[in-house]
This record gives sequence, C-alpha cells and structure tokens, in this order.
Amino acid sequence: MGIVGAGPAGIYAADLLTKDETLSACGTSVSIDILDKLPSPYGLVRYGVAPDHPRIKQIQGALHKILDKPEVTFYGNVEYGVDLKLEDLQHHYDAVVFATGSDRDRPLDVPGVDLPGSHGASEFVFWYDSHPDVAPSWHVDGTSVAVIGAGNVAVDVARILAKDADDLLQTDITDNVYEGLRAKQITDVHVFARRGIAQCKATPMELRELDKQPGVEVIVYPEDFDLDEDSVQACEESNQVKTNVKILQNWAIRDERGDAKRLHLHFLHSPVEILGEDRVTGLRTERTELTGDGNVKGTGEYIDTEVQAVYRAIGYLGSPLAGLPFDEARGVVPNDAGRVLDLDEKPVEGVYATGWIKRGPVGLIGHTKGDALETITNLVGDRESLTPAVEPEPEAFRDLLRERGVEFTTWEGWQRIEAREEELGAERGRKRLKMLTREELNGAARQS
Repeated sequence: MGIVGAGPAGIYAADLLTKDETLSACGTSVSIDILDKLPSPYGLVRYGVAPDHPRIKQIQGALHKILDKPEVTFYGNVEYGVDLKLEDLQHHYDAVVFATGSDRDRPLDVPGVDLPGSHGASEFVFWYDSHPDVAPSWHVDGTSVAVIGAGNVAVDVARILAKDADDLLQTDITDNVYEGLRAKQITDVHVFARRGIAQCKATPMELRELDKQPGVEVIVYPEDFDLDEDSVQACEESNQVKTNVKILQNWAIRDERGDAKRLHLHFLHSPVEILGEDRVTGLRTERTELTGDGNVKGTGEYIDTEVQAVYRAIGYLGSPLAGLPFDEARGVVPNDAGRVLDLDEKPVEGVYATGWIKRGPVGLIGHTKGDALETITNLVGDRESLTPAVEPEPEAFRDLLRERGVEFTTWEGWQRIEAREEELGAERGRKRLKMLTREELNGAARQS
C-alpha cells in the first residue's frame, strides 16, 4: 500500500492497516510506504501547532511508534505530482491513500487583500513553526494588527502576536523566530469575527489561553453580544458553545486592568476592505446582525480600525493533486466515504483519501482517527476487487526514485535529524536552535 502524506491522517491510516483483523485472518501480509514532500514526517503536528502547545506536539511520540513498525517505510523529499504521478503509484502499489491535508489559506475576496502587510495565516504559522520551505525572516509590522477569523488558528495567531517572545524560550521555537518576535512593537491585537459569540469556533481551552498571558489584557465589548433563538439552542445542544459563551460574557463584564498590551475580541464584524495605498493602514468592517439561523446579514454600519497588518485566518484549503479530480470550492478530493470519485462520480479503483484532503479542515487532530477508520475499512472491503501492483517489491520503488534523481530521506535519516535537534537543544536548554532548511535537514539525515 502507498500513502501520500506523513501527517497524522496518513500515519493513522497506516496504523489501522497494520492492525486490521480481516487482513490478518486471511493471512495477508501488509507492507506500507508513506511518502511526503518534506524531508520530515508528522505534517502539521510539526509545522502547524503553535510552539506554546507542547501537549499537542507530544502526539509525535505516538506517531513515532507507528512509523517505527517494521511494516511501515517512510520516504521523505518525495513530492507527488513532481517526482511521481498517479500511474507510478498504481504500478507499485495495490492501493493508494492520499492524506495530503490542507496547506493553503482560504481566499478573502475584499479590496486591498494583496497589499503589503496583508498575510495569510498559514504563512505566519509556517514561519513561527520553522517550516523548511518558508523564509527564515519575518518582520512583524506595526503596533496595532488585525486577525480575521474565530477558530483555533485565529486564536493561535492572535496569541503569538500578543505574547512576549521571552515566554516562548522554553518551547521548540527557533532562534530566528525568537528574534523576529522579540523585535515586534505590538500593543494591540484586534480579532474580528463575522458572526456572534455562540458561533465562535475556537475550543474553550484555546479561548481561555488568551487570558493567561502576563501583561496582556483581553477586552470583549458588550455591544458585540447578541444571542438569537438559534444561538440559545446551540448553547443548549453543545457544551463547547455554552462554555465559550460563558467565558466571553465573563470577560465582557469585568473591569479593565489597564495592561500595556491589549487583545480585543470583536464579534458581529464582517471585513469588507483592507485599507491603504502602498501598504496596510487599516481594516474596514461592517457591523452584522444575526438572522436566526446561525448566519448574519450586514447592517450598513461601517467601522474603520487603524492597523498596520492584517492576518487572515478564515480557514484552510487543500491543494489539487495531479491526475485526480478536485473540488476547488471546498479544497478537497471528491470522495464517497474515502473512495475517490472520478468526474462521473464513480470510484477510482484503488485510490482513496483521508484527513483534511477528504473532508476539509474540520475537527481536531484526534478526529483524523475516525476518519482514517472509515477510509481503511472501505479499502480493506474492496481488496478482492483491486488490481494487484505490477512491481510490488520495495526495491523496485527505490530504484524508480533513484533513476529519477530523487534524494529521498528515510526513517533512519529522520532519527538522525531528531538526534541532532536534541543535541543542539541540550546546549542551550532548547529543543531547536535555528530553522533547518531543506538542505540542512537532508544533510543531517545523511550523516552516519
């Protein structure tokens, strides 16, 4: 079996294949290759989780155990659509599972979105997580910035922008990121949500963390509060919604402390224009009102907020995959319970999807387990109808990569990278000291 994508979705799919009782009962041995375009595994757990969330990053330990299984082989630096095509994978594997995730920002269609100082959240997240394909320097502009969105990514971005860089020293933040954040002059972070407090998508844990930063005061405005019939019902049906509403209401009624830094939460504000000529100077929002069905409509009242940068965190999209149909609006590969569908909505034999490329960026990392279970259950159920691989031997696949000049990394190479990072971190009480470029990652992987 081949799996494209070495994040949690792909690794959980591999784990389920190694444990499947149906395959074991019929004496079928399983060999799984996991391919990733990066030299390193773990996907967004490594390059998408905020550095001050070590508890979530600990998931890498569980993923490490799966990749360490003898049935699983890791190939890094192998980019689907560049190094390999679909027919290559079908030639070497009985079935292929795509688990490439969502790596693009959902576009915001407003004037001024392309101005300097307007950033997609993924750009900033990849930078502070030291993604090897992102430039090492980032100038955090201005004293007042805006974050658009009301989910966990928006909350993470707002927290990192407001947080004192010294509070991140004991995380796995790299030196270049620390220096970039230490230089920022931000005093005010404004978070704008198009809908109301009951529609806030951040989890209560993420929301509470905003108020646990020394020297940063969270300000919520009572005039932004509105609970219509749909909101009240949502509170009754969901403990998460009920908890979020209670947290925000408590913040709204307390006295202001007068801290040097402020994190403003604005609800019922829809962005309509990013202001500026040569670069961002402000954000124009329209006040909205709830329509009773979980949505909002504009009121015609506009408010301009002076900011020097805008970070757009309104969701992620997957990227198209060569040789496969793609739903551009949703950013997913069309599928039926994990079975990839062609343009006639018929299953493509032996081709499957799991994770965010299957269902979109919804849910937490743990949700990918159930998602992978659905896909792998269907794959195993289809096994008797699948066309066997022409060249299933591992060495044949490695020979193909070598013939094409692909300098792939291996699981053993990744373990050398981990050891090197731990060695560097031990020297200064840190986990990683600097951004590792692709070349540096590859160099560490090749060290004997």
